[in-house]
Order: sequence, then structure tokens, then C-alpha cells
Amino acid sequence: MIMLGLSGYEISLITSMGIAVIFALSLNLITGFCGQISLGHAAFYGIGAYSSAMLTKAGLPLGVGILGAVIFAGLIGIVVGFASLRVRHDFLAITTMGVGFLFIGIMRQWDFVGGEMGVSGIPGSGLGKSGFMFLVLVFVALTALFSVHLKRSWMGYSFDAIADDEDTARVIGLDVSRYKLAAFAMGTALAGLAGALYAHNVRFIDPESFGFVESITVLAMVVIGGIGSVFGVIFAAAVLSVLPLWIQFIDEYKLLLYGGLLFAMMRFSPGGLAGLAKQISPRKTSVQSSGGTKV
Repeated sequence: MIMLGLSGYEISLITSMGIAVIFALSLNLITGFCGQISLGHAAFYGIGAYSSAMLTKAGLPLGVGILGAVIFAGLIGIVVGFASLRVRHDFLAITTMGVGFLFIGIMRQWDFVGGEMGVSGIPGSGLGKSGFMFLVLVFVALTALFSVHLKRSWMGYSFDAIADDEDTARVIGLDVSRYKLAAFAMGTALAGLAGALYAHNVRFIDPESFGFVESITVLAMVVIGGIGSVFGVIFAAAVLSVLPLWIQFIDEYKLLLYGGLLFAMMRFSPGGLAGLAKQISPRKTSVQSSGGTKV
């Protein structure tokens, strides 16, 4: 298929990239905006995938499947969010990691969703490859706009206060519990959206598609892009998601590559690519203001 100069392979690349961007932005909302570390975010990605797959296999339209995935993942996210009210930092990371393992265990044993064999024959979008790509890109744009708006809103500033110092935020009168639950609800709902799109893109899912490695992969995208940065995370997710597809041998060393990038970022630029860009920008400004002479 050729459309707008794109081959079928290139359309598949763009589609996969868009889904990864939505998934990364969903975690950025929880970890980047609100400072809640999640090591089991792939579970909500999987909840969305399984929900939409089963709803559409039952004969319901794609739109209903996607909406159901968003709602169900968000509701489960609220339940998990209650755990964040009692634990913090390392303990929260361990709790969310446990949620991820619990999800995999349930999916393996639940014959209703195929157990170890997974779910096959998931209905396509009915839009064709190019049509589905445009649908994904629309969702990418909406997710990015929502993230930018949220970051600049009063809720975004409240999230920042909680991420910086939860105890101080509580002292100045913020309802910390409500904001943390809101972050989990919105972030997991967006992960459910990404999962639904993933399921209808690949049309086969199994529990291993949403394991711990996937949670670490999306966390790497957020950290490398810059925790809390919308555009940094978009760039990192876009590049890192298609690198293994562009250069086949990288797929075998994906974890090694991501681990190396994480180490490098933590060592040289803890703010990720977004922080690196901010470090470079003032230097350019000082050079221009001094008539081209370095200070």
C-alpha cells in the first residue's frame, strides 16, 4: 500500500511509534507530573489491550472497545492509586511492580482470555493500515495537547508541588490524596487507550506482551526524554520505539541499549534530553548577547 509516499512498512512504523508515544505520556503523567514511581505500568497497557480485544471479539464496535479499555484501565488505576496513599518512593515502586506481576499471573490462569495462549483473531479497525495510522496520530495529538494543558493548569502546579515535597504540599492545604488518585486515574486510562490501539494493531496479544520488561522500557523512555517533559518524552518514545524496527539487530540488545542510555542520562544529564536542551539553550543566549564572544 502506498499513500502519501509511505509504504506499508513505514505506515506500520509510524503506527507503532504513535502507540509508544501515548503509552510513554501516560506514565509521564503519573511519574513525571506527580512524582509517583510506577514499575508496573505495563499492566494497565495490558488491561486496555485485553478489554478492547474481548469487547470487539464479542461483536461490539471499535469505538466501544477503545472506550471500554480506557474506562476499565482507569478504574483499576484508581484502585491501585489507593496504595499510593499509604506508601511512597521505593515502597510504591515495589507495590506497582507487584501489580504488574499479579496481572501477568491472572492472565496466564484465566482461560476466558486465552490463558498462556493469549487472544488471537482480534478484529481490525476496518480503516485499513493508513486509516488506522491516522486514528493513532489523532490520539497522539490529543494526548499531547491534554498533557501540555494539564501541566500548565492549576492541577499541574499542584502535581508539581506534590512531586517536589508531598509533606509541604499537604501543609499548604493541597488535598494530596485526591491529586494522587487523579494522576493514577488519568495516567492508567491513557495507558488503557494505548493498549487498545496496540491490540487492534497487532491483532494478537498474550500475557508476555505486558511483562516487567515492557514496564522498564516505557520508564526508560520517560527518564531519557526528561521526567515531566511532554516534548522530551514524545521525542524519546518515538525514537526508542522504532530503533529496534529500523535496525533489526538492536532488538536483541534492546535492554542493554536502554540500560546504557539510562546510565548515561543519570550520570551526565539527570533531567534527560529536555534537561540537556535547557543546559545548552542559555549558553546560546549568552553567546548572542555578547556579540558572538564566549563568556
